[in-house]
Amino acid sequence: MPTICDVRVCQPITANSPDDWRTSIGQILVAIETSDGTIGYGVGGGGLAGMHVIESVLKGLLLDQESEPVEEHWSRLSRAVLPFGPEGIAMMALSGVDLALWDLRGKCEQKTVAQLLNPKVHLLQTIPTYQTVWETVPPEVAAATTGVKLHLGASASSTLSQTAFVAALAKQVQQAREAIGEHRPLMVDAWMTWDLKTTLKFASRVEAFNLEWIEEPLPLTDLNGYETLFQECPIPIAGGEHIFTAHNFRSIIDRRLHTILQPDICWVGGMTEMVKIYALAREANLRVIPHRGAELWGLHTIAALDNQPLAESGRPWMSWVGGQPKIIDGTIQLPERPGFGVEFAPSLFHAPTTKRL
Repeated sequence: MPTICDVRVCQPITANSPDDWRTSIGQILVAIETSDGTIGYGVGGGGLAGMHVIESVLKGLLLDQESEPVEEHWSRLSRAVLPFGPEGIAMMALSGVDLALWDLRGKCEQKTVAQLLNPKVHLLQTIPTYQTVWETVPPEVAAATTGVKLHLGASASSTLSQTAFVAALAKQVQQAREAIGEHRPLMVDAWMTWDLKTTLKFASRVEAFNLEWIEEPLPLTDLNGYETLFQECPIPIAGGEHIFTAHNFRSIIDRRLHTILQPDICWVGGMTEMVKIYALAREANLRVIPHRGAELWGLHTIAALDNQPLAESGRPWMSWVGGQPKIIDGTIQLPERPGFGVEFAPSLFHAPTTKRL
């Protein structure tokens, strides 16, 4: 079997990349090349710090090694980052490496990653999507057919009383429901900015608008609060994009903190961990709806492992990811190319707007 001869990492940045952590920390591109010239690609996170983790720690553990078995590589690499961060930036970086190894696995076997996960997968299936919007529903989204997730995180800056604040949030939900109609799915994302009382009051106020879920209403550390919400909130609670590894998801599942699990495959530990999370969720009879699932990395997982497939819209500034299918009439479809089906311009690693160490 060919051996790994090079590991490259960079951070492509486009003109419409947000000027915040989602660009500086949220995304990196990893390329792993084997001695026969095959290249696997993965997207992780951690920004320049994540790139340093790969260059200084993970790369040396991969060079001159066979690309298989991927799961054993994950175990070795995860042990290597234990002293300085089994979560956060180090795991975001490892996610990109793991995805690149899975891309290699698919290319070597001339199969899509979805086929590796489930040989019986229907590659031509159309997967329903939902569109994430901020504060209000734009006209073009209101005129579409997808579900809509209303991001209310910016509303946390409000100086209103709790009663007035909840009333203002409920008004936004009402306007969104009126904009998209009564039959399209509607969800809300609070981005960890509310407290328990606010969330319960909000849920009571908007219950009539038939929300599918409230996403990350509380800070991640408020485990007791999430436990209470699971028991008392009339609207399902979703979360998980900022939780790392299947081990931590097991804790979330065992304590019954969420009804819907939303791991981000580019941050949680890659495909190797995502497969474990799906298995844990099946055992607990919980639903998995991956964060940014319409991006190809998560889309293969949804197509292969999910019996209720639903994909969230991806990052619009990630235009440097070639091969990404478009959402058409509210649905998205996997490409049939081997691996993840992604393509990258050879010049991307040396482009003027690309950051490298």
